[in-house]
Amino acid sequence: MRIVHVITRLIVGGAQENTVLTCEGLHARGHEVWLFSGPTAGPEGSLLDRASAGGYAFERIPELVRAVRPLTDLRCRRALRRRFSRLRPDVVHTHSSKAGVVGRLAARDARVPHILHTIHGMSFNRTQPWPIRAAYAAAERYCAKRCDTIVTVADAMTDQALAAGIGRPEMYHTVRSGMVVDDFDPDRFEADAVRAKWGIGPHEIAVGTVARLFRNKGYEQLIEIMDRAAKAEPRLRFVWIGDGADRPRYEAALRRRGLTERTTLTGLLPPAEMPGVLAAIDILAHTSQWEGLPRAVVQALLMRKPAVSFAIDGAPEVIVPGETGELAELGDLDGFAAALASLAGDADRRRRYGEAGRVRCLAEFDHHTMVDRIEALYHRHAK
Repeated sequence: MRIVHVITRLIVGGAQENTVLTCEGLHARGHEVWLFSGPTAGPEGSLLDRASAGGYAFERIPELVRAVRPLTDLRCRRALRRRFSRLRPDVVHTHSSKAGVVGRLAARDARVPHILHTIHGMSFNRTQPWPIRAAYAAAERYCAKRCDTIVTVADAMTDQALAAGIGRPEMYHTVRSGMVVDDFDPDRFEADAVRAKWGIGPHEIAVGTVARLFRNKGYEQLIEIMDRAAKAEPRLRFVWIGDGADRPRYEAALRRRGLTERTTLTGLLPPAEMPGVLAAIDILAHTSQWEGLPRAVVQALLMRKPAVSFAIDGAPEVIVPGETGELAELGDLDGFAAALASLAGDADRRRRYGEAGRVRCLAEFDHHTMVDRIEALYHRHAK
């Protein structure tokens, strides 16, 4: 089949890694694959080199920007329509909110036979003012009428979209966001050297967080949680894995709380280093204020590390309280801190949770399984 994927930018992130893995997998199966992406810049890192070396056709579309810019967006729609009309693909598959709007409209303009869109995380969410949520939901409803299939990475995304009147139930299919699970083999990694580099001793408990240092990733809540948890369990140490525009503001907040000596900021790390880093922590704390299905949680569980998260969006689909980790209601900072302190004090429970989490995630999040299911959706419509 001739397949085109469209995404706004190729930063180091879950939606982007998912898309690149899908393109690689489909290319390996003999399909003709194109990936169109917009400009990629910022402190989050880039997957451009990997996309360029993937063996499939990769093209950057200058007009495909993340921000809402009506004139630029109109030019992007026209540019994509021209490319679709020339390539005559069997499938156009869009990812992320902005590319999903512009890409689906352009594909419908070009009369592409099968148009799919993946919801990696809702474009409208609890962190936005209601006029923005309403406008984005209206755009999603409009575009859902102009595509054939909607893929979600979590059942929660399907439920939220349908509750907002987006599309019809039969359009939706849950396909877990795949990753190379063989890379996340805890038996391959030695954690002591990494912990020593961080200054974390063998009897201390390392709580890791993997997220951009950016608003809505929950660092405001996390800093308060860290303060409360450390008072209950003095052995706790914290590791922030990632970088972002708000780093200076968060570093200042850590100083005000007296948490600087207790916290290591690794900065941006390439994806290849993530398994070794996760091998060196004891617990993952995920405080994002909105999410699709948290990829960092899955990766931690694959490394046999239990997770604590707010019970929002797709998190409860992988964090099962009493089995693979613990959940706190959104905004319950005391509950979250208590869960961290409790897990820190119980090595046997951490081990049991981690082992159960790895078993739960191994098959369901394998990238081969993801490509199998996506390819089946393409063929299902072609028939």
